[in-house]
Amino acid sequence: MFNDIGPLELVTIVVLAVLVFGPDKLPKVIQDVMRTIRKIREFSESAKHDIRQELGPEFKDFEFEDLNPKTFLRKQLENDELGLKEIRNGFDLKKEMAEVTDAVHSRDSDPGAAGTPGPAGGRIDMSKKPEDPGRDERPAFDPDAT
Repeated sequence: MFNDIGPLELVTIVVLAVLVFGPDKLPKVIQDVMRTIRKIREFSESAKHDIRQELGPEFKDFEFEDLNPKTFLRKQLENDELGLKEIRNGFDLKKEMAEVTDAVHSRDSDPGAAGTPGPAGGRIDMSKKPEDPGRDERPAFDPDAT
C-alpha cells in the first residue's frame, strides 16, 4: 500500500502525527485509522465477491487486477498460445543488423552466394553512388514536386 514512501517520509509523518495529536492521543488515533482501513478492505472484498457471484460461473477465474492495462498486456504477451516466445527467440538482432550493414556497404554476407548485385542475383545495391551530371546537363525539373 505504501510502497513509494521512503524512510525519511515515514519519520516525517510520525513526527507530524506526534506533534498534531500528542503522545497521549496517538495510540487511539492509530487504532481508529486501522479499524477504518480494515472496514474498507472488508467492504472491498464483499463488493468483489458480489460482483463475481453476479457474473456467474463462466467468470470464476476473473481477477480485478486484469482490468489494469499493464497487467492485461503482460498476461496476454506471456500467453503461449500466440507463439510469441518462439518468434522472440528466433529473432537474432545482431545477425539482422550485420546483414543490413553488409548490404549497405555492398559486402557479401554469405561467402557461397552469387556476387551479382541487382534483382537477378537476389541482392539490391543500396550503397550511395555519386551522380555527376555533366556541366551542360541539368537535373530533371518537376513542377508538381515543388
